[in-house]
Amino acid sequence: MKTSRSRARTWRGAALAVLLTAGALTAAAPQAQGESARTETSVVSTRPADGVAESVVRVKVPLPQSFGARPGTCDWLSYLRYRATDGPRASADADRILVAQPGILEGAGAFDSVARNTVSRAAASGRHIEFWALDRRSNCLEDPTGIASGDQHTAVDYYYRGKAVGGRTFAGFVGKDRLGWMARLGIEQTVRDEHDLLVAELPDQGVRRSKVLCGGHSLGGVITGYFATADFDGNPATTADAGQNQCAGYFALDTTVSTSLADLSGSIPDDTNLPDIGLGYAVVQAGLDSGVLSRSLSAPVLLNPETMTLLAITGLGAVRDPDGEADLPSYLPSNVNIEATNRFLFSKDTATFLTGSPAVKDFRLTNDAVLGALMDDNSVPLAFLQSSVGFFDGGPIVDKDFPAANGSSGQSQLFGVEYKAIPAQPHGPLYTWRNYDRVGAADDPGYRSADGTPFTGAGKEVTDIHELARSMGEQPLDFTEQYFPTKLVTDIELATSPQVKQLVVHPEGLTANPTLTVLAGDGLLAGRIPADLHPVIAPGYQHLDVLTAAPVQNDGRPEVVSTSLAAFAATLK
Repeated sequence: MKTSRSRARTWRGAALAVLLTAGALTAAAPQAQGESARTETSVVSTRPADGVAESVVRVKVPLPQSFGARPGTCDWLSYLRYRATDGPRASADADRILVAQPGILEGAGAFDSVARNTVSRAAASGRHIEFWALDRRSNCLEDPTGIASGDQHTAVDYYYRGKAVGGRTFAGFVGKDRLGWMARLGIEQTVRDEHDLLVAELPDQGVRRSKVLCGGHSLGGVITGYFATADFDGNPATTADAGQNQCAGYFALDTTVSTSLADLSGSIPDDTNLPDIGLGYAVVQAGLDSGVLSRSLSAPVLLNPETMTLLAITGLGAVRDPDGEADLPSYLPSNVNIEATNRFLFSKDTATFLTGSPAVKDFRLTNDAVLGALMDDNSVPLAFLQSSVGFFDGGPIVDKDFPAANGSSGQSQLFGVEYKAIPAQPHGPLYTWRNYDRVGAADDPGYRSADGTPFTGAGKEVTDIHELARSMGEQPLDFTEQYFPTKLVTDIELATSPQVKQLVVHPEGLTANPTLTVLAGDGLLAGRIPADLHPVIAPGYQHLDVLTAAPVQNDGRPEVVSTSLAAFAATLK
């Protein structure tokens, strides 16, 4: 029987092998004679056996030459394929195939839990379905070599100290001067990529029309809306190619299938250099082409490729040694981005933010507690990053009143409305993490805010922090998206412009197929749930929880999102 340490070593070796092999396969362009245009590699995980097989699939689908110079890897499309281990090997033979578009700043790895849970739930009912978690093309720019090592120190040394891993050294985060090809990577190419991938993997249109369910999370619902209304052969009179006829149904996870961003307010931070859309399409496109407007959505601090990488490195620590005392805050180098990000995410109040004291490295935290501090809805002050993974434990806790005081009007959809908390004693006890299923247990201290409000309760915690850690630190395709194309959002913001409006060729496609809408009870649409969509509500869930929630909840019931998806897949004709 393998120990958890030996399983971790097996995973690290396998992950690095997958990464280096994939790099060798995708680096060359044009394609060499005899070279495969498709690769599929099994993914090894430390997750307990669940009857689900995972693989990473890469298919060569070159961009048009008009996009200009780009890395050879960016002429490939990738996705994570999940299927039942006792099910058919060929996707076309599955009972159903769910194809999911990620949300903003989100990668394929974020779907790991919901994909596994859905496939497992369907298998328990005797149905073999697949779940494909798509990775947007721009993720080709990421270098996960350090993460794939499986070790925090090795990863930090790779990304910051010039040390090689597997014979490779980090070339640096990609600068704006190398993102010119992304100036045209908008909604039109994104839906074209999904179509071309489906055609390559499932050539029979009848199979696609009868077996594929198209959907996504957050922005992925809007992308699905554009896919459903698209025409892919340039002739609106022929409809076999239309987006609506590539799908048997649609699904929306804390979003709606639409061609508008109206339902996603709060999911796009205000400080990411998103241009003023009042400029108009032509001016925005000229700005993207010239580089005056950033081609990727990022901020100087907090949200950028470096901080996204740090999230994955944090996940590694919680995978390898969840209860061990973390040294990552001290091991990281000091720079403006890391310092400002740490202050924003781990300051008790404005004075702490301004002075930087006490800093996160002044507290004794387990690796689980560090990850929880960065991702839990009672800690991180960014709603679109929040999940419900438990609560701090092991020492006194106080209100976290930065950037907004608990219970104040300053709390907003951007920061999240849950009361925030933070450890009280620097250089004090070792703060641990109480996982979602231990909140409300007999030994739970039941921490409360200064005004007497409980910080959380069992009904508000739904995600297993260890599953979240594996999704962030183990996946060959990232949980986050380091280089999100700005044009994808500006196109949708400019939906009424002729250049974007013309992409909606078949508006009836939005309602042409049955749709399952699952909304987080505490997510982006909380308080304004569109009743006409007859959504399934996941109580206590935050925006990310619809992807990360554990298969069994605190009340002993099965997880609602995956249960609903499996049932939807079974009931469609």
